Amino acid sequence: MATDPLLRIEVVYALAERQAIVELDVAPGTTVSEAVGRSGLARQFPEIEARPLACAIFGRAVPPTCVVGAGDRVEILRPLLIDPKENRRQAAARSKAAAGGGRR
Repeated sequence: MATDPLLRIEVVYALAERQAIVELDVAPGTTVSEAVGRSGLARQFPEIEARPLACAIFGRAVPPTCVVGAGDRVEILRPLLIDPKENRRQAAARSKAAAGGGRR
């Protein structure tokens, strides 16, 4: 009986000052959650297990139950430091102030 060939994937975790990339060969049907577990990154970065797992494949958010494909880059996401809408509001306010928006 022939076995399915293994799929080569990457699991990535990036911080501002460093990133870790682990290449894995996984069986077809492997989920994102299983790939993250096999990567061993949670041992290097305990904060990964301290919160619910959030991942993306090539920048597109996917659930932990998503099945990976050959060549996928699984990215472990960190929580946002600021809400994107709030960040845009603050940037607009700074821009307006810098352009003299507060003149009388």
